[in-house]
Amino acid sequence: MSGAAADRLLAAMDAAGAPACVGLDPVLSRLPERVHQGDPAAAIEVFCLGALEAIVGVVGVVKPQSACFERYGSAGVAALERVSRRAREMGFFVILDAKRGDIGSTAEHYAAFAYDAIGADAVTVNPYLGFDTLEPFLREDRAIFALVRTSNPGSDAVQSPGLAGGGTVAERVARGVAELGASRTGECGWSDVGAVVAATKPEDAARLREVMPKQIFLVPGFGAQGGTVETVRPLFAGGRGAVINASRSVLYPDQGPGGPGGDWRADLRAAAETFASEARAAASAS
Repeated sequence: MSGAAADRLLAAMDAAGAPACVGLDPVLSRLPERVHQGDPAAAIEVFCLGALEAIVGVVGVVKPQSACFERYGSAGVAALERVSRRAREMGFFVILDAKRGDIGSTAEHYAAFAYDAIGADAVTVNPYLGFDTLEPFLREDRAIFALVRTSNPGSDAVQSPGLAGGGTVAERVARGVAELGASRTGECGWSDVGAVVAATKPEDAARLREVMPKQIFLVPGFGAQGGTVETVRPLFAGGRGAVINASRSVLYPDQGPGGPGGDWRADLRAAAETFASEARAAASAS
């Protein structure tokens, strides 16, 4: 099967010059005053569209957090549709962060929402109900990122325990992800079936890369959650194969956004440039 989505993802990062992704996680209380007015769904849409304009050319990948939009009902979902559509029009590779995971026809509906309604290039999925739940998401020219090793502290209780046959729960899931994606590699040699592997779990990085040699890693936890250049280096393979995500540290930089009367888009772009530079450093030293 096609690995075209993996090819497009790597091409987007190459064009921007950094293996970086900005998470679009709009929080109403943190928006600049000039957009934090009136209808909440309208405010987060204006903010996200402004963020896209600020970071275009700096990063090639964006990751809208579905929950931040869904909380505002139909108006929020409509805003998510427009933001995602605009992002793709601007040349971004769009990863819908929805962490879907369910059985049978329910998963098919979730896949239709991500790809048909929202128009995402990829979606995050939860494989802990079984790998058959991921099959409806395996569309031609689309990618998935399966949760393997997540950044939240409580994940250790589920993902770190050892198994009788050796390895951890996370490693067993990683093997399943690698098997699922084996036939979906593109011209780049990487698979459309990727994995979410946190920047905050460096002790597991080398082993998970060994188990998943062809998976592109979506790497959360960088910046505000404590991930650093040093902790993400082992997730790369020869400078390729990972896309580092930052959300809060870019969207809400210390100097603003913008401050009273300031230019919040300029502050956001400056934060994105710093982040992209750090992502390049991590890849080049891998």
